Amino acid sequence: GRSSEGCGSSQMRSIQAIPYVPGIARGVLRFGAANATAHSLTLVRGAEIASLTARPAGILAVDAAPLSHVMIRLLNAGIPTLILGSDQAAQLREGDEALLDGVRGVVGDPAEVLAQTEDPPHPPRSGVPVTTLDGVTVSLRASIAGAQGAALALSSGASAIGLVRSEYLDPPDGELPDVGFYEHAFDGLCRTAAPLAVTVRLLDAAGDKRPAWLPDLPGVLTALGLQGSRLYDREPVRSVMLAQIEALGRLAPEHPLSVLVPFVTRTQEFLRWRETILGVLPSPLPVGAMAETPAAVLELAELADAADFVAIGCNDLLQCLFAADRDLSAVAHLVDPYAPAVYRFLRLAARAAGTRLGRVQLCGLLPQLPGVLPILVGLGFSAFSVEPLLIPWLARTLETLDTASAALIAEGVCAARDADAARRLLGLPPGAPWALGASAGV
Repeated sequence: GRSSEGCGSSQMRSIQAIPYVPGIARGVLRFGAANATAHSLTLVRGAEIASLTARPAGILAVDAAPLSHVMIRLLNAGIPTLILGSDQAAQLREGDEALLDGVRGVVGDPAEVLAQTEDPPHPPRSGVPVTTLDGVTVSLRASIAGAQGAALALSSGASAIGLVRSEYLDPPDGELPDVGFYEHAFDGLCRTAAPLAVTVRLLDAAGDKRPAWLPDLPGVLTALGLQGSRLYDREPVRSVMLAQIEALGRLAPEHPLSVLVPFVTRTQEFLRWRETILGVLPSPLPVGAMAETPAAVLELAELADAADFVAIGCNDLLQCLFAADRDLSAVAHLVDPYAPAVYRFLRLAARAAGTRLGRVQLCGLLPQLPGVLPILVGLGFSAFSVEPLLIPWLARTLETLDTASAALIAEGVCAARDADAARRLLGLPPGAPWALGASAGV
């Protein structure tokens, strides 16, 4: 972009970008993480996002990787955010005042953008599923990282806590967390979320989620290397994982808890960890398997028979399907969530699961993207764990959705020739979703 401190915004042209975090934010455009202020709309490159220290009013992420861990933390933080291409960023002038609409994905002249914004929907009633137009119940659960997220889940109308990212619960001093630490952390989270049921995903160290106490080991935390449950035989990860289980066992009499094993590849692998978990717990808890690779999803029927429930981690699944590291912005455009192959694969899994599909929860960014939730409902999925902030918007979509129509949409997307054809079917703008070309005026 061109530096032009103090320029007026009368010539500012509204830009259609990619919506990421809903919300309205107004402020002065500032370029670079170091220049972020509480009253700025801050334009940052994907690699800069992790270095943000101030919390800006809104974020314009340029050429970012939407499925990356650092971007997902923005969802958790609730900062209104758009994703722009470099050519779009070049149209913005530093110092201009602008308005960002994180629902429609628009940034531009405040008066022009504000005239088209819509009021946020009322959240559904917490603790219960949402009902579609034709009476089908769909569970919108919350993915959270701590007590703050639990409070937001409750106020946003979550039916349950579908996923606690326990890897973000760490002692502030960076020391190795023990049973006492986790008992205190899990108890506070559960009390904040009460009366919602809570599913805790056991430690899932990976990529940008490396805890301070984990040493640097070859092959650890690479995109397809040692992560999640693949580290449970290695110290100090094993001790931390066992401390989490013991803490959950202590709290189980007081709270409705479940346990989720991350990054499972085969059913036999899950059965081994299930035996370990049940051997530590003083009394049984529901134990689920998280399928995040194509191999695991293709074993969905077997996993659902072996586990009390299954969670499909769509972020890592798409990473594996497209062989593109989800934390690497250079290949972000390859991970196309509108590619028909994604939904053909999920249709195959849903059909294989059959009557077990009701015990399968979809997690990750996929259900939260524009136009995608009806496809997934049309394929037969009925439980989703999403960012709490998005639950009211997703609930509104479901409340106006007819599942027979959703099934036709799903079949149309599965039959589409390519991602552009799928986007046209969904009424979305053409072009690669994560690497927009020439921007369109609004």
